[in-house]
Amino acid sequence: MKNIVILISGRGSNMEAIVRVAREQGWPCKIAAVISNRPDASGLAFAAEHSIPTVALFHKEFPSREAFDAALQREIDAFQPDLVVLAGFMRILTPGFVEHYAGRMLNIHPSLLPSFPGLATHRQALQAGVKVHGATVHFVTPDLDHGPIVAQACVPVLPDDSEESLAARVLEQEHLIYPQAVRSFVEGRLSLQNGVVRIAEPAEASAVI
Repeated sequence: MKNIVILISGRGSNMEAIVRVAREQGWPCKIAAVISNRPDASGLAFAAEHSIPTVALFHKEFPSREAFDAALQREIDAFQPDLVVLAGFMRILTPGFVEHYAGRMLNIHPSLLPSFPGLATHRQALQAGVKVHGATVHFVTPDLDHGPIVAQACVPVLPDDSEESLAARVLEQEHLIYPQAVRSFVEGRLSLQNGVVRIAEPAEASAVI
């Protein structure tokens, strides 16, 4: 039984998807806590409604990024996590914090990395004129949005797409691939070995009939 701590900054729709799918499918894990850097994050209410412990740690109350990350690390470690999941956590994390969770921290980014790291990914995609766009689940490293890739999903970019319409289709895919990636980790099938992602097939899929 693995412990998962999820970090959010707002609604945390990917957090909601993970919580729902984990419970529907009976994953061998516990969502140990949902932590936000914003006390007004609406996702905290969802977590509380599902009997998940919550912590609000307002980043603006700390004198530096390092001070906030140190406090955040203490809060996370109090729940003894096997996996830390970033679900719309809008903070650039310090290298020391990232290294502390090396190989056990996942993020989802709304683009097909390595294309369009950073913010405004849907605007970047439309301005670049790409024909496909999507989302990427990756292990977190000190390099922003450049960690080893776990999973990706693609959507077509339509001629009449706006940022909002494109974002909505990408988000639908995020809600599919992120729970799948987290489930692979908690089942012991996903690992990072010398910078290479390894994913084993589920036992039932690999059985010889």
